[in-house]
Amino acid sequence: MSSTPPTVSSTKTKIDSSIEVKSSLFAQPKSVWAVFFAGIIAFMGLGLVDPILPAIAEQLHASHSQVTLLFTSYNAVMAVAMLITGMISSRLGIKWTLLTGIVIIAIFSALGGISNGIWTLVSLRGGWGLGNALFVATALAAIVSLSNSGTAKAIILYEAAIGLGISVGPLLGGWLGAMSWRGPFLGVAALMVIAFIGLILLMPNTNNHKVGQPKISILDPFRALKHRSLLIFGIAAALYNFGFFTLLAYAPFVMGLDEHGLGFVFLGWGILLAITSVFMAPKLQQWFGTIKSMCAMLILFSLLLFAMGIWTSTQWLIIAAVIAAGALLGNNNTLITTAVMNAAPVERATASAAYSFLRFIGGAIAPFMAGKLAEIYNPSVPFIVGGAFVLISVLFIFINQHHIKHVDDVETGH
Repeated sequence: MSSTPPTVSSTKTKIDSSIEVKSSLFAQPKSVWAVFFAGIIAFMGLGLVDPILPAIAEQLHASHSQVTLLFTSYNAVMAVAMLITGMISSRLGIKWTLLTGIVIIAIFSALGGISNGIWTLVSLRGGWGLGNALFVATALAAIVSLSNSGTAKAIILYEAAIGLGISVGPLLGGWLGAMSWRGPFLGVAALMVIAFIGLILLMPNTNNHKVGQPKISILDPFRALKHRSLLIFGIAAALYNFGFFTLLAYAPFVMGLDEHGLGFVFLGWGILLAITSVFMAPKLQQWFGTIKSMCAMLILFSLLLFAMGIWTSTQWLIIAAVIAAGALLGNNNTLITTAVMNAAPVERATASAAYSFLRFIGGAIAPFMAGKLAEIYNPSVPFIVGGAFVLISVLFIFINQHHIKHVDDVETGH
């Protein structure tokens, strides 16, 4: 008789503990959800543009490589701006840095919507990249620092915001782009106003000026890169982004679909990216470890790009490959971001800025290179080259694995 109550109590305790673990991801302060919501809208901006790339090329009489510069200018400015985000946020505070980024995105996207030339549009996308740099680097640091469920779960929320924004964006972009290529640019500006209001109302002011806490210097990200582990992840991400942005910036030109069709394809891509980043990546990390899981995803992604290069003229395969890539990219984004946050003993905002500087350099070179390779050779070459760069990133991680294996120990608490 006496043995029954402890068993029931023990079972109940385990169930309650399980429920608590599962719900802790969603039991966040309002400030976290404010940043999460703004993040969804901010990342809609990236996906909104994808369905209208062929339309911009046609209506502004631009070549494919010129249109891919919309991603190159955006990522190049973003890479450089990442180096100053920590310095700015340590002086303005997290909330006002996020709001400044949102205002800049709104202004430059609105100006892009009323521009009339490809070079003007490319320049304005650079301004958009400045705003996004302020928002992206600070949003990651904000969610991690404001969350009450630990770094790993906070990063999952951040990646979920990215995935939701990227998945919903193309659908909206396809719908607005079917009316005019200007629609998505003006749509981003309107959505940024909503994000601005949301942060003003829901996010409290944060005190970044604690007594005795030094302000972040512009040199801090460079100092952070002296940590071998952070440098390795940054270079690996730059190589991997050659494949990522070849898919994002060049694939729309070979699918042969209209704005609505491209919107639905990238909707499927983004949904898989969001689902895997939240639900699958943590399981892979738990079962196989961060580094092994990351390498597996990158190898599969490189094979997918090679397949797209071999069968570029097979429409259904290109569409299926783009959608399937969402699952691989969702997993990898969460895995590598988690690894970066645990890679070196530096402030999370500084680590994010240093890592993002390197990875967006890859994202700046890849789109224009893809367009040029297609013009010089044929439409298959960009995918083959992108896949090769992704494979090189795996080899680079493998060669330097003894410098980064500690990130798995951090996650498991060893």
